Amino acid sequence: MVSTVQPSTAHPAPELSLSADEARLITLRAQGFLGVDGRRGGVPGMLRRVGAVQLDTISVLARSHELVAYARLGPVPRQRIERAYWNPGRPVAFEYWSHAACVLPVEEWPWYAFRRRALRARGRRWHQSHERTCAEVLARLRADGPLNATQLGGAKAGGPWWDWSDTKIAVEWLLDVGEVVCVRRDGWRRVYDLPGRVLPGELLDNEKTDAECLAHLAGVAGRALGVVTRADLIDYHRLRELTDGKAGHAELAADSALAAGLTPVTVEVAGKPVPGWADPAALAAAPRGRHRVTLLSPFDSLLWDRKRTRRMFGFEHSLEAYVPRAKRVHGYYAMPLLARGRLLGRVDPVRQGQTLVARQLSLDSAAAAGPMAQALREAASWVGCSAVELGQVSPPHLAERLHSELTTGS
Repeated sequence: MVSTVQPSTAHPAPELSLSADEARLITLRAQGFLGVDGRRGGVPGMLRRVGAVQLDTISVLARSHELVAYARLGPVPRQRIERAYWNPGRPVAFEYWSHAACVLPVEEWPWYAFRRRALRARGRRWHQSHERTCAEVLARLRADGPLNATQLGGAKAGGPWWDWSDTKIAVEWLLDVGEVVCVRRDGWRRVYDLPGRVLPGELLDNEKTDAECLAHLAGVAGRALGVVTRADLIDYHRLRELTDGKAGHAELAADSALAAGLTPVTVEVAGKPVPGWADPAALAAAPRGRHRVTLLSPFDSLLWDRKRTRRMFGFEHSLEAYVPRAKRVHGYYAMPLLARGRLLGRVDPVRQGQTLVARQLSLDSAAAAGPMAQALREAASWVGCSAVELGQVSPPHLAERLHSELTTGS
């Protein structure tokens, strides 16, 4: 366990109480789905606002990090999104462990020192690395410049995907502890480099304590969600360091939130007031503006916490890509529909040539047919499809309504 902020003996009592609907609207604005602020600054601005964008290999419509940007910014060309993340000139982002494997704003590098130290103290993550191989990898990078795992000697040992070669184990361990960094990808392969060669000196020379790191990341979570409970604050960047140990968890979370400048509030959860914190800027003005109508990646930060999604939207969300086909309820890669500030349905899409096929689609009501049709048409156009084809629709009697909406709106 890394050291954390020391628990205080008292915290200010919340003076502001937020209803469930108020908290939901604050979060939608903070996440970039309500009003115009979420589109300012393009992809780099979006990345700074949400704090972390999760990566995943699945690509049925587009990869998740592309979908996250699309959901907030609209149909930005996919190549432009990629270039914005992996800036070929001055790096604007790096990859590291946050909520999961994520793209992070490059200025966040110092604030993950606590996790780099914690991993080094543990001595391993998934595989045991070898000191000699690590030294060889560093020597190659120093001599030959940035390289991917294949160029370093190969990523696989010959078995399943997790059967990594010694070289892959070594370079990933060096990434874990900060001796190498990834600031770009090439054909979905991580390109590894030395931090001193690609990161600004002011970031490398700005070592933070564990307490400073945790307080800062609590602030990032609070601003990215607008309002958080203790569970929300911990889950956003997976700050399990706040929950390790035997006592004082609530105090440690509260101290981190207060050190970050968040305002104590109470939040309505299942009809009951729960202690939480809010971004002061989010409380300064009521959330207003136009709601985004869009399909969401299953890995979107709005949906990271399944319990939060259930309490905020009354929506059960899960990824079934790794569930046996016969046991899937909503499909391989079900993408929730966000419209009017609610989650109104979901669709399991796939590209087949120039057609976007909605293999399995469900709607909460007939009123959701129009927004779903709009979202499908826009997504199809964005990925270069000229037609939308419907598969299984639930409930079945809405299939005709949805087909009509797709036809009349095209």
